[in-house]
Amino acid sequence: MTTEDIRIDTANGIGFIALDRPKALNALTPLMLRAISEALRAWRHDQAIRSVIVYSPHVRAFCAGGDIRFLHESAQAGDRAAIDAFFTDEYKLNHAIFTFPKPYVAVVNGVVMGGGMGISQGAHHTGGLRIVTQSTKMAMPETRIGLFPDVGVSWFLARAPGAIGRYLAATGASLSAADALYARMADAYLDDGALPGLIESLRHQRFLDGVEIVRFVQNETTKYKVAPIPEKGELAAARTMIDKHFAAGNGASILASLEREADIGNDWAKRTAAELRERSPLSVDVALQQVDRAKFSTMAETLRRDLDLTRTVFERGDVLEGIRARIVHKDNEPRWKIARAEDVNAADVDRMFESAWTPAAHPLRLLKD
Repeated sequence: MTTEDIRIDTANGIGFIALDRPKALNALTPLMLRAISEALRAWRHDQAIRSVIVYSPHVRAFCAGGDIRFLHESAQAGDRAAIDAFFTDEYKLNHAIFTFPKPYVAVVNGVVMGGGMGISQGAHHTGGLRIVTQSTKMAMPETRIGLFPDVGVSWFLARAPGAIGRYLAATGASLSAADALYARMADAYLDDGALPGLIESLRHQRFLDGVEIVRFVQNETTKYKVAPIPEKGELAAARTMIDKHFAAGNGASILASLEREADIGNDWAKRTAAELRERSPLSVDVALQQVDRAKFSTMAETLRRDLDLTRTVFERGDVLEGIRARIVHKDNEPRWKIARAEDVNAADVDRMFESAWTPAAHPLRLLKD
């Protein structure tokens, strides 16, 4: 299957998904989501298909996320059904990847954010691989636009070392390849220049099964070394401070802790506090609680909660204002509904987690892990 934005085909017992919308950094459209879902549905029970690989032939981006402009236009038009359908389809796809019964391999070069994380992180759970490259810039920057880390990624953030998951969810900090490996958001490293050769080899080399395919890819990645090594990257260097300030508490308490540290001359704390102040205060608290809840949730439960949150952030959260300020008008002066972290209360946050559906009517009720 080939469309304007995505190329899907099979060869040598492998399903290949190439994201091909470079001008939009491979942002996922409804058509792209459906195309991937249909391919995985067909391959799931096709004994001839032993593994799946998803990648971008464009070094600038694997996938920058969902089509934010489409969602904003739908909201402006009052088309709630289009927004619900987009997120429902996306989260069903995320779950299909997470539960895929064959090794799923994702090579995430360039920008990988939001929805791009959703179609790659689940690879780890299938016995496949999440492969980063020297161009990788990984992030979940949703609090910057009044959204929240969705697509089930809070499940993975909740299982990152120490307080790294809470830190990434709240700040949306960008990770290099080394940082992604350190945070356990990636499994292996490959040079950008080696990707075309890897795809070509996978198309022609003979493999007995999916395990052998993954073993081959893993062996190819060992030929390349990430620099700096994960234990000496920026995230590792900040680990002590991250654990100290982000291990517990809401946005206000974290900011108070960071600003006390900044007052005694800590530059990292000063920068991090300034970044956190730019985010939607309500979204920061939602993101922190979302990671905390995901620690004790299945992926199906996490995705149902994500869908509940999409309703509330569009109806009474900051996402429309965030998209307006950061993406549409680009004035970078969002007027958040709750202006200061100190003014967010627990009731405000709890209301955001209310579901618009009963359990029996939930669009994702059939998901099972």
